[in-house]
Parts: sequence; C-alpha cells; structure tokens
Amino acid sequence: MNIIKMLKGLVVAAIISAFSMHAYAADSKKPTRIPVHNWSSQVVMAHVIGGIIKEMGGNVEYVPADSQKVYESIRIGDIDISHEVWQSAFGKSFDTARDKGGLLDWGDHEARTLEDMGYPNWVAEYCPGLPNWEALKDEKCWKNFVTPDSGGKGRWLEGPQSWHQDLMPQRLEALGLSDNWMVKFAGGADALWAELAAAKKEKRGTIIFNWTPNFTDGAGFTFIKFPPYFDGCRPADGGDGKCGSPDGYLKKAVNEKWTKTHPDAAAMFKKLSFNTAQIGAMAAYVDVDKMSHEDAAKTWLKKNKKVWKKFIK
Repeated sequence: MNIIKMLKGLVVAAIISAFSMHAYAADSKKPTRIPVHNWSSQVVMAHVIGGIIKEMGGNVEYVPADSQKVYESIRIGDIDISHEVWQSAFGKSFDTARDKGGLLDWGDHEARTLEDMGYPNWVAEYCPGLPNWEALKDEKCWKNFVTPDSGGKGRWLEGPQSWHQDLMPQRLEALGLSDNWMVKFAGGADALWAELAAAKKEKRGTIIFNWTPNFTDGAGFTFIKFPPYFDGCRPADGGDGKCGSPDGYLKKAVNEKWTKTHPDAAAMFKKLSFNTAQIGAMAAYVDVDKMSHEDAAKTWLKKNKKVWKKFIK
C-alpha cells in the first residue's frame, strides 16, 4: 500500500512539475529580435521592452534596421517585433507588409501621433501669423529663415529622407511656397535637435520637422497648421499634396510565428501601451539629460515599475 501511495505521489509531482515548466518556461529561449532605428524614443523603448522581456526570463537581440524596410523584415521573420509604427511616416510600408501575410497588427499605444513641420514657440515673432501656414507666403516671414545653405530661400529642415521621401518638397510646391522656401534633409534626429539649440543661441528663425510624442512636448513647440489631411490627399496616393499630416496612430507589429514561439512575451507586448508623457520622458533622458539609450531605459524601468509590471500580470 505504501508503494502505491508513493507511486501516486511521484505521478502527481511529475504533473505539477510539468505544469510549472509550461507556466514559467513557455517561451523559446531564442532571442526576441527588436529593431533599432534613428530617433531617441524608439531606441530607448526598444531597450525598455527588452528589459521587460529579460525580467520575464527571455532573451533579446537588438538589430539595427531601416525604418521603412523593417516591416518586410518582420514579415519574413528576420526581425520579430516593431514597437513604434508611426502612421504618417511608416503606415504605408506597414500596410504593404501586413497585406502579404506573416506580419500582424498587434494594437496601438495610448499615445496619438503628429509628424509635421513646426517651430519652437519663441520663433513666432519672426513670422507674424503663425501657426497658420499662409503666414509663410509673406516676405517679412520667409526672409527670417534664410540660411547659408538655402540659396536665398527660407529653409525647412526635414528629417532623414528615408522617413518621408519627397513629401515636404511636394507640399511646398503644391501650396505655392517653393519660390521662397526649400527643404534640406537632416542626417538624423540629432541634427534636428542641434538645429534647435543653434537657432536659439543665434536668435534666428528655424522651421524643423518634429513629432509628438517627443521630449519637445514639454519645451514649447508648435506645429504649423496646414490644410487638413484626408485619405488620398498625398501625391503618393494620387492627391495634389495640399495637406498636412494626420492625427495618427502609434502601432505595434509582430511576426506571426513569434507569437507562437514566444507566447508569454507576445501576450505582454499585446498589453503594452504607453501614453504621450511616458514616451516623451523616454526621449528626454537622452535628448535633454544626455544619457545613453541603455541607461535611459534602465532609469525609466526603475522609476516606472507600476506602469510596466501590469503588462506581465
């Protein structure tokens, strides 16, 4: 009788052990591959998400990736997730990859987005009538934005051309502003913030590409009010280009197979959602406090445990 009880006990223990292994080691130990792009919030959030996955017992690999081509890379399985799909800049690339199959829409962040041209608030005095775009037509305005490299025209400093291709030059042309304004493309986000600092120091006008959520949300930045966006208004979609950018989503994307090999991480990532202030704070640690992206992520995770712990319950 004691032998039978002992055998039953061993069977029960084995079952409990099997359940425990399934509950706590369900995910593959193969690293989750997270893309790294060229703006601060995206890189910091990559390390924030990586930190959460590591907290769950998983492994992570950070992969430098093109911000447009990354969705095809996710679709075919070379990268596993994307955590900042900005509608205006990357929505079309995302849609194209999703429609082919293999890439899944994994939901939106709480934060809404705007990606457009604007100016630090103190620049308004250089162009009476801002933020209305029609103020840019006035010579008394655009002459205050001429730079040594702008050929006698006012200058818009865009982000890297890979972000929006020729969207802004097309807009200048469509709105009848190209005679007096030109677009220069920055090499990266750091060049935009360097321009902000230089313009303030030199007390000159500047119009730059920016986005929200970003660290500038709390620093006083205004987006120019262009004609409203509507589906199909951009040249790439058959429109005349006389429109600004949309009030857009900030989406997440995943490789379909990854959701099956990493179900716990996938469930966490599905729940994960940050608001404007939280994403702005991530960027500010780098662009204002001059931390490394890795240290910024560690600091954010330490100070915001109540925020991210709920994603893994």
